[in-house]
Amino acid sequence: MSSSSTNSSLFRAFPALSHSAFRWFWGGQIVSLIGTWTQNIGQAWLVLQLTNSPFLLGLVSAMQFVPTMFFSLQAGAWIDHLPKRKVIIATQSTMMFTAFSLAILVGSGLIQYWMLLLLAIILGVAQTFDVPARQSFIIELVGKEHLANAIALNSAIFNAARLLGPAIAGLIMGIWGPMWCFLINGFSFIGVLAILIFVPSLPRQEAVAPKRATMGKDILNGLQYIRKTPIILTVIIMLGFLSTFAMNFNVLVPVLAKIDLQAEALGYGLLMSSLGLGALIGALVLAILSANGPQPRMLLAGGFGLGLFNILVGLQNSYLASAVCLSFLGCAMIIFSASANSLVQTVIDSQYRGRVMSVYNLVFTGLTPVGSLYAGSLSDKWGGRVTFLISGVLCLVFMCGIVLWHREHRKGENHENSRPL
Repeated sequence: MSSSSTNSSLFRAFPALSHSAFRWFWGGQIVSLIGTWTQNIGQAWLVLQLTNSPFLLGLVSAMQFVPTMFFSLQAGAWIDHLPKRKVIIATQSTMMFTAFSLAILVGSGLIQYWMLLLLAIILGVAQTFDVPARQSFIIELVGKEHLANAIALNSAIFNAARLLGPAIAGLIMGIWGPMWCFLINGFSFIGVLAILIFVPSLPRQEAVAPKRATMGKDILNGLQYIRKTPIILTVIIMLGFLSTFAMNFNVLVPVLAKIDLQAEALGYGLLMSSLGLGALIGALVLAILSANGPQPRMLLAGGFGLGLFNILVGLQNSYLASAVCLSFLGCAMIIFSASANSLVQTVIDSQYRGRVMSVYNLVFTGLTPVGSLYAGSLSDKWGGRVTFLISGVLCLVFMCGIVLWHREHRKGENHENSRPL
């Protein structure tokens, strides 16, 4: 088979890859994301080593997302008026600085808990701008037609990194300690920064919204747009609840590994890799299914799956059974979150993209402090397994409520449409 026919088959299955700019950007993120997950695992284990407290682990996670909670809306308004590529270069450089700072502090033996809190806040500020900027940048690389496929492919590499990064981190921490997790992450940013700066096919002149109003007016217009667009409003409500109560893996999995299952660093890393393996499989399946656009039913399937598999993780007593259930939980998580992202992005008016994606980021990651403190507090008192169980029950009750509300809403619309004029 010739290389041209192979490429043609690949582009039919994954049409977003037919855009060279997206291929470069997508490829550059692979190494960077592996580094990010390596650091995530190293940081969580380091906090438990320093404090042995699930609550203090939850607090570090909360501090990382406090800036998103308070500044996400302002970030979206700014991003709509700024070149996305330059914003991403600035945010990625800042995140590289925090990684190298942690490596130096841990390697020198100077690291203290309060330093982790401070660097978590700095990282959170960078991520507040980075996430909506990258999400808004994707459509400029592939266009609306291939956006759902591009989002699914991004989810695939994110979860490939979620699979590889924790396994690498567990191995590294078992041999050399957590400092190397932070050092690897620092170096992992170099590739994506080089691509953003030097690759000529990436957009240099990007569409930005004209400056017409004050920031407050910009934010208000964005919120009104969301309120008047029912599908976006519904997805964002679902995302806010489920991300707060059903996706606290950065807190619950290390607690499950170290306290409930009595595992070492490598065992923790492999549990996170199990979560990543399921998420990777879910993302690849979704990428194929979404070649012709997002699938709304997958959103509901992912939501109910989150509830079911949180409960199943909470019911397991063995390491192997926990790992298997976590892989199914990872699959449900990515099916829900990638479907939500695709549905929202395909209906947004381009002039509101940054503001809507900042609200999306606010409810998806900005509410993480609430979720982290919820998970940290409950697991501090009852352990990781019970917290997984409670989270799953809350999730299923919420999803049943969404389905019932949607049916009543549809009945009301049909009744209105059937009334004589």
